[in-house]
Amino acid sequence: MNKLNKNFLISSHYIGDLKLCTVRLMDNEKFPWIILIPKRKEVTDITDLNSKDQTLLMKEIVHVSKIMKKVFKTTKLNLEKIGNIVPQLHIHIIARYQNDYTWPLSVWVKKGKIYSKDKLNHVLNKLRRFF
Repeated sequence: MNKLNKNFLISSHYIGDLKLCTVRLMDNEKFPWIILIPKRKEVTDITDLNSKDQTLLMKEIVHVSKIMKKVFKTTKLNLEKIGNIVPQLHIHIIARYQNDYTWPLSVWVKKGKIYSKDKLNHVLNKLRRFF
């Protein structure tokens, strides 16, 4: 099991675990936004995973993407693997809408807003039913 980068603990909330990845909700109520973090040590890029884990990662990305579309009623998702600030491998899966906060630009162009306690609990409970 890999230790999570402290930035994940500050900026996101635990939802559950899949076979390969820990699933967390980013603390930004402007966007439904999940990150998948493989539970492997010293992994910064997808190429650092063995081929079995690479395949499993893709399956988990697709699985979570379908959940995001269903729960947040969207047809558009942004999938991102950047790692400039937090080098530990993680995949962003973000539900987007044509009328959202930064459309059509990236979610990083404007400062987000943390969830209120009630809204956070509501979103976490909705998502946890699938994990």
